[in-house]
Amino acid sequence: MSINAEQPVPARRRHHTRGKILLVVLALFLAAALGSLAFVANLAHTYDQQTQKIPHAFPDETVRPVKVTQGPAAEAVNILLLGSDSRGDSLDLAEGGAASNQRSDTMMWLHVPADRKHLYLMSIMRDTWVDIPGVGQAKINAAMAYGGVPLVVQTLEGLFKSRIDHVAIVDFEGFKAITDSLGGVQVNVPLDFTTLHGNYTFKAGPQKLNGDQALAFVRERYAFIDGDYQRVKDQQIFLRAMLNGVLSASTLTNPLKLTDLVNKISPYVSVDAGLDSGTIGALALSLNGIRGSDVITFTLPTLGTGTSVDGQSIVNRDDSAIAAIGQALSNDTLGTYLQSAGLG
Repeated sequence: MSINAEQPVPARRRHHTRGKILLVVLALFLAAALGSLAFVANLAHTYDQQTQKIPHAFPDETVRPVKVTQGPAAEAVNILLLGSDSRGDSLDLAEGGAASNQRSDTMMWLHVPADRKHLYLMSIMRDTWVDIPGVGQAKINAAMAYGGVPLVVQTLEGLFKSRIDHVAIVDFEGFKAITDSLGGVQVNVPLDFTTLHGNYTFKAGPQKLNGDQALAFVRERYAFIDGDYQRVKDQQIFLRAMLNGVLSASTLTNPLKLTDLVNKISPYVSVDAGLDSGTIGALALSLNGIRGSDVITFTLPTLGTGTSVDGQSIVNRDDSAIAAIGQALSNDTLGTYLQSAGLG
């Protein structure tokens, strides 16, 4: 009697086998999903626990522009980014809304448009001569000293007639942490210079900066003829280069690198209560198509330098440019304005 080696597998057995395979696939999928959720939850916990919270970030609601609730601008987001030299009693006072000797020497307005196709980062010269509510005419970076973070927000919202949604203060030491977490940042240095302190020398052209070099690069102003103007340009150059690294596939798809990045950066950041991990996560998800090349940086136009009545060296504000940018922020057409004005 011959034996057929290719006898068909009974239907019940085939069904049982398919069921096992399906269960294995579902188990693997569930494990991956749970692993991803645990990873995201861990990052969120680290961010929420390690970031400093600004107890009083905004002025009284009665003096603020009304939040736009209709049209494209309703979905846009404006975040004020302030740079500080280090944490200390004066910064703690400023974050609490009190007067201090803290000045916001680095000031940037980040505009996230409703279509989420670009990020617009506007630098504001620290010596820009403005009206500070309750104080009068002064350099814009003095607002922090007179009334802490709320007065900085009130001054800028009054200047542009547009509402700031969130505030983040970044300790300059954070630049070191970010740079080292990325394994260095490739920067195209615009011109040769040597820092006044620290004896760092930079040659024009592409070079990879480590954390200490990055900090020296973004802080230096005394080495330049135009001082703070070049420092602002260098900060923009570094931020674009840094974002190229942060937003690269090699970073975003590497759980270990992402974890290291969040762990190292969070302690150097102070945020308003609303800028928690949930808000950051939702914003990041909406910006998942953004890359470093989509970040547009520019400096608020000015009318050059001058001298105040009391003898201070100041930067004269350009009221027409401020009004136009304020209007563009209000109706979410900043990209169109920058193209027409030849900025960015």
